[in-house]
Amino acid sequence: MTRLRCTATLLFLLISSQGFTQSIEELRQRIKQILASKNAVVGVSIAGNDGADTLSINGERHFPMQSVFKFHIGIAMLSKIDKGNFSLDQKVEITKNNLLPGLHSPIRNKYPEGATLTIAEILEPTISSSDNVGCDALLRLLGGPQAVENYFLNNRFKDISIKINEEVMQDNWDLQFQNWTTPKAANEVLASFYYNDRKLLTEKSYDFLWRVMKQTETGKDRLKGQLPKGTVVAHKTGSSGTNPAGLTAAVNDIGIIFLPDGRFFFISVFVTNSKEDSETNAKIIAEIAKVTYDFFMSKVK
Repeated sequence: MTRLRCTATLLFLLISSQGFTQSIEELRQRIKQILASKNAVVGVSIAGNDGADTLSINGERHFPMQSVFKFHIGIAMLSKIDKGNFSLDQKVEITKNNLLPGLHSPIRNKYPEGATLTIAEILEPTISSSDNVGCDALLRLLGGPQAVENYFLNNRFKDISIKINEEVMQDNWDLQFQNWTTPKAANEVLASFYYNDRKLLTEKSYDFLWRVMKQTETGKDRLKGQLPKGTVVAHKTGSSGTNPAGLTAAVNDIGIIFLPDGRFFFISVFVTNSKEDSETNAKIIAEIAKVTYDFFMSKVK
């Protein structure tokens, strides 16, 4: 009787395992169908909040981060604040010379002659609006891009390279590839931030960054593009220009997407070496997010 019971249990586990594999593979195939006709290299990493549903496509490939690295800068800055090196209320001068005309910057648009702002007033638009002037101001305080990379290396993260700031990135197309990560590494940072399992931030700093991530204004046609209205998405985008050969180096979005029942999943999508137009690049990310959302919605809690 015991032997029969053990056999039945093993059979059930085998069938359950096969069903799980098929469901994940079905999602993988749907994503591959989205990518099949696209002239672009796409990296994807997806993880459910229970850790059971994970997949990646080009998950260990190096992709240029572009403004995705502002999420990493935010964590590094808030960690320094938690240690007493800075404070959110600390005043920082941004001079007119810092307001470089080629950089996207709501701060420059609001303060064309420069301004003295708090770190909070710089950090918030840097992440939510991808402000490049604010980004470089924060990097100057932190000691440069390498200081941010070192922070993550010292906290046992891998596959994160941060070598240059926004000013340098805008000046030379090839240099943007020095700031890179992998889809898997991006998801790891997202998960570590959300669970705070490495005690990266205090509750106050966590709440600040979480609020700002949910208010991200850029990339409305990416992860959020095809999701039901009102879906909570905390995310950070990154974008390059298109070179004279018609090649786009980076259209990215990484984030945490919530289902109506409170479940959530981590997702990082990077598009590079793309010959597609900007609308199609964004649609790639939106479609991947939608089929993933539908996959998790279909799973019984």
